[in-house]
Amino acid sequence: MKKSILYPALALLLTATGGCTDSFLTIDPAGAVSESTLMTPDGVDLLLTGAYAGAFNNNSDLGGYGEASISNYVYGDVVGADANKGSQSTDQSPFTELETYKFNAANTYLLSKWSACYEGVKRANNVLDVAEQIKDQLEDYDQVVAQAKFLKGVNMFELIKMFGAAVPYITLEDYRSATDPLVSNVDESGNYVYVWNLVAQDFKDAMDNLPETWPESDKGRVNKWAAAAMLAKLYLYWSSPYNGANGTEDHWADAKTLFKQVIDQGVDSKGQKFRLIDDYYTLFRPEGDWLGESVFDAQTTISGTQTYTNAPYHQWMVGLPGASGVGGWGFYQPTYDFVNSFIVDESGLPVEDYHSLPTLSVINGGVIESDLSVATDPRLDITIGRFGVPYLDWGTPAQAALSSWIRDYTNGGPYMNKKPQPLKSEMGSSSVGTVSVSSAKNYHIMRFADVMLLYAECCIHDGDLETAREMINQIRTRAANSYVAADATTVGSYSYEDKVNGTTVPSTAANYRIGLYTKPFASVDEATTALKRERRAELGMEGHRWYDLARWGEVGKVLNDFVSYENKYLNKYSGYDSNWVMFPIPSSEIQTAEGRIVQNASWK
Repeated sequence: MKKSILYPALALLLTATGGCTDSFLTIDPAGAVSESTLMTPDGVDLLLTGAYAGAFNNNSDLGGYGEASISNYVYGDVVGADANKGSQSTDQSPFTELETYKFNAANTYLLSKWSACYEGVKRANNVLDVAEQIKDQLEDYDQVVAQAKFLKGVNMFELIKMFGAAVPYITLEDYRSATDPLVSNVDESGNYVYVWNLVAQDFKDAMDNLPETWPESDKGRVNKWAAAAMLAKLYLYWSSPYNGANGTEDHWADAKTLFKQVIDQGVDSKGQKFRLIDDYYTLFRPEGDWLGESVFDAQTTISGTQTYTNAPYHQWMVGLPGASGVGGWGFYQPTYDFVNSFIVDESGLPVEDYHSLPTLSVINGGVIESDLSVATDPRLDITIGRFGVPYLDWGTPAQAALSSWIRDYTNGGPYMNKKPQPLKSEMGSSSVGTVSVSSAKNYHIMRFADVMLLYAECCIHDGDLETAREMINQIRTRAANSYVAADATTVGSYSYEDKVNGTTVPSTAANYRIGLYTKPFASVDEATTALKRERRAELGMEGHRWYDLARWGEVGKVLNDFVSYENKYLNKYSGYDSNWVMFPIPSSEIQTAEGRIVQNASWK
């Protein structure tokens, strides 16, 4: 019997619906739409819209605290040691398990992520299925299929990054064959079947058939260069060490070639040449969208009748617990370790051993004190909030209003997240008037600075250290254009020593300093260290850190060093097993599959 078409039409926003089944490999979407409605070009476009929403994984039914979201703040940042969970220790126990490295295959957040990704795969396969059935009616058939394959690839790449490359791949034939496709992640001999090549082919097909540009009304759709960038990133992950696990192969040359093409020739869907926008601060404001740095964005907007819907970082629970009406539950607080990593030397470069230096903020008897005299990279106060430094236009965090800024400093520490937060002045324009934590700011799934740093990594692997230095310095040059100025609340006299442009700016909120790598890197090790530090500073609190550490094969050492350091201030972390270069496949999925799915090598 022919499968019914069940996916509902969805707005091309960060909203989606989801159903509950024993296994999320089962084809069981949420709502029903008549076949006659969807077996048309307009119907296919509705299904494709739903597939875009599925790729963003912002579905509250599959993770109301953002554990399924493509922002990956739970895994990339919190598990990756850039952020604490925040809130209170008893709030969201599955999240606490992940934060403190006490998780296992029964963790429900991991199930939410797995489920949401396979929901996205289903939606993409649904588009492919229906589009093929009405191919003769679709003038843009190749582009529809290319978008669906790209979105399927995005979800599968998320699964690879999370659970390893030995995960079930549901082909269109599998999707059509049964309500419960009997897919497996091992062959008949019990050997893992890695899906790198299948996902790469999805991105290749997308790249070959997507246009370079779209009309203004369709600018949110992916283009050829987004597919090229994602394919290059997949190649880089495929080539990475992963402690010798994960079925990796050498595709460094493929990654480097594609990244170079994206840098030299790439344009966004509006036809704008990819570039670093002029200043770092604007990158995280709505006016920073569509200026050339967006390679692949989750598009957002606001609706006056909605409240918490449009928030790619899940700001409704990330937000501050009441400061001047910001609202939120106080999750997602930067760690001591992350904040201290922004301390710089006299040249404006990252210090060698920030663990040996005093923390930039201390808590004495419940009083938070910030040392604003220590020179830091100016990106620090664009990325995080600290007491004594103006927090956007919401005011300056101060001890007298402690509970309005931090919910529980004994669990989350003295710092706040800043990148996701809208401005107070944006309420009603770029955020819903009654709920400030919604936002019309797009979420950058992949931005041009990430492309540049990944290309630099390929260059280092290839021995081209000078090109890598050039890429890193371009990013640091842009970083020099933003800092936080002093205001009437600033206590003390501070300045910004901009060694990039040879100027000193007075009256800043704290002491800042940044410089360039002026000398050629003396070795691959020196270049690699600079690259890794730059990725953390530039992309911090954007969901990347744990994935970088895992693919580099450094996750055990770095996170155990973090545990030793952070436990001095927030004594709650357990040791991290160096074998954990991937998260465990959810135990409920393994049980439901009845032997077809085998736990990955990190968790056997």
